[in-house]
Amino acid sequence: MSRKKLQRFKENEENWNVVQEGKEIFEQIKGKWNTIQFKQAQPLTVELACGRGEFTVGLARQYPNRNFVGVDIKGARIWKGSTIALAEGMENVSFLRTQIQQLEKFFDQEEISELWITFPDPFPRDGDEKRRLTSPKFLDMYKPMLQRDGIVHFKTDNTGLFDYTLDLVQTREDIEVLLYTHDFNASPLKDEHHGIQTKYEKIFSEKGEKIKYLQFRFL
Repeated sequence: MSRKKLQRFKENEENWNVVQEGKEIFEQIKGKWNTIQFKQAQPLTVELACGRGEFTVGLARQYPNRNFVGVDIKGARIWKGSTIALAEGMENVSFLRTQIQQLEKFFDQEEISELWITFPDPFPRDGDEKRRLTSPKFLDMYKPMLQRDGIVHFKTDNTGLFDYTLDLVQTREDIEVLLYTHDFNASPLKDEHHGIQTKYEKIFSEKGEKIKYLQFRFL
């Protein structure tokens, strides 16, 4: 392991805005994000597979009256967003280092008001369907954590994953599709996102890939 990565892991251990194994709060945080992690109790927005956290931090800048948690297993990636947030003195953004499969260990029922799934691995092979973050397995896990009328946002460049997800949510009786587009950057919705992009969204957009966006909620 490189010296740089080791240094980043050390800083994650010290930074208050990183919740990870080895810290006492890691075992206590479920249901208590707004009481023991954030200084102000505000609606909680969670981004899954947040990577370097640029989207989580970008949203937190735009909405200081909300709290944001970026979730990823890669500590070196989380370090980036954590460091930026600390440098800017942001108190409404944190990062959780864990596998997304373990999410229900860290968020209680109706604790999340909004959920973002941004550019996840598409796992295109049929045998990998259960690993997709929009598969029935994961949707069933998210549902209890979201508040009544809580919004789920999904963005991807992958047409196959988008069509799979759209077909799935349109056939479920416990889900209401609010809106969707196959070309986000050409739609009026683009302005509502304040130009905030993930690393991968920038890469795909520059290559001319159309970004797809879906918004839904559980009933």
